[in-house]
Amino acid sequence: MLAMQVTPPGLTADQVLSALKSDAFSTFLGVAIATTGLVAAAFAALRRKRASLLVYFSAFAILYGVRMCIQTTTAYYIFYGWHAFSRIRWAMNYIVPIPAFLFFDAAGFLRRKARLATYALLAFFGLLAVATLITGPSNVYQQTNNVLVIGALVLLFTEPIHDHSVDPDFIIARRGLLVFAAFALFANISDTMRLRLPNVEPIGFVVLLACLGYVAARQALRRDQQLAEISKELEVARRIQLSILPSEFPASGKFRVAARYVPMTSVAGDFYDFVLADDARAGLLIADVSGHGVPAALIASMVKLAATSQRTQASDPAALLSGMNAALHGNTQSQFVTAAYVYLDAQREELRYSAAGHPPMLLLRNGTVSEIVENGLILAAFDFASYESKTHRLHPKDRLLLYTDGILEAANGAGEFFGAERLSQVLLESATVSAREAADQIIRAVRGWASTQNDDLTVLVCDYAGAV
Repeated sequence: MLAMQVTPPGLTADQVLSALKSDAFSTFLGVAIATTGLVAAAFAALRRKRASLLVYFSAFAILYGVRMCIQTTTAYYIFYGWHAFSRIRWAMNYIVPIPAFLFFDAAGFLRRKARLATYALLAFFGLLAVATLITGPSNVYQQTNNVLVIGALVLLFTEPIHDHSVDPDFIIARRGLLVFAAFALFANISDTMRLRLPNVEPIGFVVLLACLGYVAARQALRRDQQLAEISKELEVARRIQLSILPSEFPASGKFRVAARYVPMTSVAGDFYDFVLADDARAGLLIADVSGHGVPAALIASMVKLAATSQRTQASDPAALLSGMNAALHGNTQSQFVTAAYVYLDAQREELRYSAAGHPPMLLLRNGTVSEIVENGLILAAFDFASYESKTHRLHPKDRLLLYTDGILEAANGAGEFFGAERLSQVLLESATVSAREAADQIIRAVRGWASTQNDDLTVLVCDYAGAV
């Protein structure tokens, strides 16, 4: 293999300096264009969806910028003596049009007939590049390339454009493309006719970049405005959702109830309600809609209406859940709801409990935590679902805990769930504090355990003071 000679023999320092000065602008412009292509390539790689327009544009810009740099006199001096450089330098003339016309096609500038002709030309450009790399530069190859490019650009100019004709961004991008195509057409005609005219094609490319940048800025601004509007709407939705949740349990001599609701997003699918609340009775409902965000929040509002319609069944948990299931079935777009409901009666000193696919209620009594379980099928999924109630005695100083599965399924960095055992331990440790403090303590423990919040968190803590 021949060693590469850094500079041609007899080259003076003045000649090198003159070349550097004359090539400064072309080199700067080439590097800037290639850098723009690299940025576009990085952006395309970060996008989840396939973006062929960005891919073709980035390849076009990178190859175009590199070609500008290697076709300077300075590059010739640097790589003088490396025979492969001359072949690469000429082959770039045939490679650059390939992503360029793919970009034109992806941008919607080529219709079916023109597309077929263009792809045939691209195959020929590829053959010219391979032939140059194998056999070396040829004026015949270059003249053929110029004629093909001229023909393709003329076809681009004469191709009727109907799609997106009313889209301002498309019109701006099209004008930029046509300006570049006009400059490229002028450069290729000049080269074919061997006219010693300045190469103005890079100016056209800069115009194209400016138009695309303007379109990108307009679209970014439009997206920011849309995101701001969505944020405002989500804030309104959040306030509306909070308004359907009861703020505090009414003052009662027998029950102390605390609720904590921590949605994963602005709006969520967790829900709770005080179906019944007076000095001697309490009806506590908690529910969890499948999914997250706005769809789950909309169904949570339906759960609110379904529960309200069943207030006459407040003393019978099984009947209340059956009525809710009948109201929700067929109206939730295949989403389902888990729920648990407990009715507390201070006069009878008893509780009645039923659930629909929900985690069991926890009972803290005399330093021991136990589960109260009575589960039927999830709500809204089956019209034939039936439910039963379990009745238990209430003792003074009993503490009840209702919660959603986001509490149990909160995971740490190792993927380990918070789980029922830890929840029972936190509930046990809260025995000496108020219901409000206990609710706060549970939420703190869960959020301290979890590496990120992947679900909504809701708890209801109820303390029973004693009989009438």
